[in-house]
Amino acid sequence: MTDPTAPKYRRVLLKLSGEALMGDHPFGIDPAVIHRLAGDILQLRALGVEMGIVVGGGNIFRGEGLAKAGMDRVTGDQMGMLATVMNGLAMQDVIEQRGLQVRVMSALSIPEVCESFIRRRAIRHLEKGRIVILVGGTGNPFFTTDSGASLRAIEIQADIMIKATKVDGVYDSDPKTNPNARRYEHLTYNMALDQRLGVMDATAIVLCRDQNMPMMVIDIQAPNNLVHAIMGKTVGTLVTAEETAK
Repeated sequence: MTDPTAPKYRRVLLKLSGEALMGDHPFGIDPAVIHRLAGDILQLRALGVEMGIVVGGGNIFRGEGLAKAGMDRVTGDQMGMLATVMNGLAMQDVIEQRGLQVRVMSALSIPEVCESFIRRRAIRHLEKGRIVILVGGTGNPFFTTDSGASLRAIEIQADIMIKATKVDGVYDSDPKTNPNARRYEHLTYNMALDQRLGVMDATAIVLCRDQNMPMMVIDIQAPNNLVHAIMGKTVGTLVTAEETAK
C-alpha cells in the first residue's frame, strides 16, 4: 500500500523563473519569496526529497530583451547568465540559514564564487542530501533557462521537473485577458507544441518529450504548493510525453 505521507517524487528539479523571485516587486528579489521557498525546501528535505534548483535571471537582466534594445545578443545572454548566478547565491544564503547544506554549481566557470557544474559531482551532492542550485543556464547564448532546466533535469535523473511560475498552470489562452480560459490538469508535450501554449520554449519541450521527462507547472505564490506537488497532490498542470497521465 502506498504511504500517503511519503513523497511521490524522490529527486526533483525545481525551475524558478526570475519573475517568480520578484514577488510583487517590479524587479530584484523579494525576500519573502525566497524565505517561503526555503521553508518548503526544508520540509521536503526532511522527507528525504533530493532537490536540484535551476534559477532564471529575468528579475535582473534578460538577454533577449537587451538584444531587442540594440545590445549584441551574445553579450546580453552572458549578462543574463551572470544574473542567474546572483540569484543562486542569494538562494544559497537563505537556505543555509535554515541549516541545510547547499552547493551552487555554474555552467560558467567562476571558481572564486561557486563550483563548476560536473554532472557526477552534482548527483553525488544530491545523494549526500545537499541542495544543488544550478546557475548559468547551459553556459551558451541563445538558450533559455527553461532549456537549461530541461537539460539539468535529465542529467541528474530527476523524477520530475517542476516549473514554478506566477500562474496556477497552463491555460488554453491568457487567463489575464480571457476570463473563460480553461486550465489543463494534464497535457502532452506534443499538444503544447501544436497549440503553442507557451509552456516553455520549443527546444526545452522537445528535450523533455524525447527523454520522457515529466513536468508540472505550478503557482509558486500559493502557500505549500511546492510541497503539495511533490507529495503527489493535483496542483497546476502535469505535462508528459504520454497521452494519459499515470
